[in-house]
Order: sequence, then C-alpha cells, then structure tokens
Amino acid sequence: MGTVTIGVSIAVPEPHGSLLQERRAGFGDPAASGIPTHVTLLPPTEIEDSALPAIEAHLVEVASTGRPFPMRLCGTGTFRPLSPVVFVQVVEGAEACAWLQKQVRDASGPVARELQFPYHPHVTVAHGIEDEAMDRAYEELSGYEAEWPCSGFALYEQGADGVWRKLREFAFGSAVVPPQACASERDTTLPTR
Repeated sequence: MGTVTIGVSIAVPEPHGSLLQERRAGFGDPAASGIPTHVTLLPPTEIEDSALPAIEAHLVEVASTGRPFPMRLCGTGTFRPLSPVVFVQVVEGAEACAWLQKQVRDASGPVARELQFPYHPHVTVAHGIEDEAMDRAYEELSGYEAEWPCSGFALYEQGADGVWRKLREFAFGSAVVPPQACASERDTTLPTR
C-alpha cells in the first residue's frame, strides 16, 4: 500500500483547453505541459491508494446531485502578491463551482480537507514564473473569452513524472444512468434535487 496525489477538477474543453495550455507554456511556465487546463474543485491531495474506491463512490454521489450549468471565462486576474498566480476569470458558473467543491470536500466524506486560501474558481495561466512573464500573461489574455456547458467533472492522479492524468469522469446525474447503457438508451433527465 502506498499514497497517491489526486485532484478533482472541471476540464476546460477543446479548443479552449489546448489553447490556454499552449499559452501557459509560452509564458514560460514549466508545469504547463503536465497540467490539463481546468477549474479546480479539490486541490492536490495526498491519499492512501486504498481510499480511491471510497473517493470514487463519493464523487459519483456528488455528481448525481449536480446539474449541467453554463461556464464562461472572461478576462484575467491575479492572486499576487499573496500567491504567484495569473488566471483567467470564471465569470459565469462560479457559484456552481463553489457548491461542487464544497460537496467534494464535505466533512463527512473521504476527502475532507481545509483549503490554504478561500475558494476562488479560476483557470491558472501562469504560476511561479518571472514577474515580467506574469505581467505578460495578465495583459495578453485580458480579452480572452470562452464558454461551454459544464456537464460534469473528473478525478485526476499526479504521476511520479509530475504529469496529471485523468482517472475517471463523473457526469452530472450519473447515478441515474446505468454504466452499460448506450448513449441512445440513457435517461437524459436529471434529478430535481
């Protein structure tokens, strides 16, 4: 038995995800190639690998109570000087993200944890790089916009090589959809909770 580092996030879909990842790399952020573009719901968290099944079951339950919602990114922000981060702002969907992350980290669940900073949904585009490059990221992406319907989130694991890889996706309302059902046979109604 060992430990693994996991995270839970909403992936920024294509073509936006690749574009922002390329821009992040272009600003000189060495972590860009190993981190898919995302909005964090659970930051990197070390767990016992034996806890993964319970965490997956918990995430299925969280997803089953969620419903799709619109996500929109617009403009940039920064956490400097508190933290060396430049990000693209979540201007629509932030409340839903805040609700989701609270459910994921619920004190009664298997990944209860406190956060280092208050939760603020965002998409990181520069982290821990030279101030000049951070300023460039802030300026060059200040007019960036993207939107999509968010229909779920995913569980990721960080490999020994530092690269984050998706373990499993969790679609909203997933508890009412049998895993073996074909897409055309799935019940597309969501719980009204």
